[in-house]
Amino acid sequence: MCSSCGAEYGTWYGRCSKCGEFSTLTEVAVPVAGNGTAAGLRSSGGGTTPTRPARRVSEISEEEVGVRLSTGLSEFDRVLGGGLVRGQVLLLSGEPGAGKSTLLLTTAHAVAAATGRPVLYVSGEESVHQIATRARRIGATSEHLYLADGHDLGHAIGHLDALGPQVALVIVDSVQTIASAEVDGRAGGVAQVMEVASTLTRLAKARGIPFCLVGQVTKESTVAGPRALEHVVDTTLALEGDRQTTLRLLRAVKNRFGPADEVACFEQADTGLIQVTDPSSLFRGVREEPVAGTCVTVTVEGRRALLSEMQALVSPSNAPNPRRGVTGLDSSRVAMLIAVTERLAGVRLHDRDVYAATVGGMRSNDPGSDLAICLAIASAAWGTPLPAEVAAIGEVSLSGDIRRVAMIGQRVAEAVRLGHRRVLVPVGTKETVPLGRNAAHVVEVATLVQAVNALRGRRSGAARDSTPGSVSGSVREDADGAPGR
Repeated sequence: MCSSCGAEYGTWYGRCSKCGEFSTLTEVAVPVAGNGTAAGLRSSGGGTTPTRPARRVSEISEEEVGVRLSTGLSEFDRVLGGGLVRGQVLLLSGEPGAGKSTLLLTTAHAVAAATGRPVLYVSGEESVHQIATRARRIGATSEHLYLADGHDLGHAIGHLDALGPQVALVIVDSVQTIASAEVDGRAGGVAQVMEVASTLTRLAKARGIPFCLVGQVTKESTVAGPRALEHVVDTTLALEGDRQTTLRLLRAVKNRFGPADEVACFEQADTGLIQVTDPSSLFRGVREEPVAGTCVTVTVEGRRALLSEMQALVSPSNAPNPRRGVTGLDSSRVAMLIAVTERLAGVRLHDRDVYAATVGGMRSNDPGSDLAICLAIASAAWGTPLPAEVAAIGEVSLSGDIRRVAMIGQRVAEAVRLGHRRVLVPVGTKETVPLGRNAAHVVEVATLVQAVNALRGRRSGAARDSTPGSVSGSVREDADGAPGR
């Protein structure tokens, strides 16, 4: 307590933020009626009477818990685990320009229109007129959507009190621009960020209102401010995207009320962020005839299987060190796959430029795309396209073995759903994963050489590779569709 003005604080500070005096804060024991002081209680092992006693879990009814509040966007609800929970505090982070404010403004409009209850959007970065301009552009014009601007935490809480207890959702953009008068320091500092986040979290729990906080990020793409900020909130989401593409991925980093590895896809347009319910169409090429240097695979983002196309280009080079270019993939892993393809599959690459890339601005580090990358490189070197009905899934080791990857059943099902009748997978997939009727479309291969021979054997009239050390021969198919010598 400040000995000059009597202001109370939860911890010690060198200067009182009320009167401005230095070294006036002293620790004062809080008296407890009938049981002595708090210090005495700590020494004797006693406690204070809680305002709300502990309750049996069976006594808490479903009406008290409440149903989840839908955000109006099925992809957003997918990441949250079905919608927002009463009193949930959500932290959304992302690079500048990724679309955080646009996404939450769209959500605010959808919630206000669906519930007919007030939704408060508080911004410390833009004025009300600037927010209204964006709201009209994306169609967020619900009469129950309220906009406010300012940097003071007390004013933000005052706006919430003025709307009454029927508020459905509160959005604060961003938590680093709001400051509390109770704490000394600039907005965005460690003390201010923790005070604002803690106060809003307590308010959300006490009133049962979901809060969505926008968090700025540093140049290392981490949430600005103390790491403890992510521990205070219930859910942490990251909106990822490249400035050169319109694709946006909403990824759950932490979620106390749902899966923490879910991913949602959005596409940025003039009218805002449009949810993409079938993102596989964004990551594969659309053409009438197959072209050389392409192979389809199924990658996994979170718990979602996405069909994607791996592309490769191989061209002659006169340089002593041929160029290796990679876009959307791990360059070191692609270099390893190039060496494995040349050494074990017999494809001559040491005097050629090799380029590998993904489609649609996708970034993939999934080892399940190794086999597709190797086959795309071999196809580009041959100058012969792979069959359009073929998809390849599997991790390639340095020895050329094809290894199983996670969620192989979901990957095969996604490939078959989108029309691929031949799916190359590692040996043992049929035994370990119940594929059902999709098993007829599965071709098991043990090594990269076997996968290359399986595809070359299916090309009718295809010329053999004239490069030294090329793999020749073909495989026959057994009655069950599996390749055999």
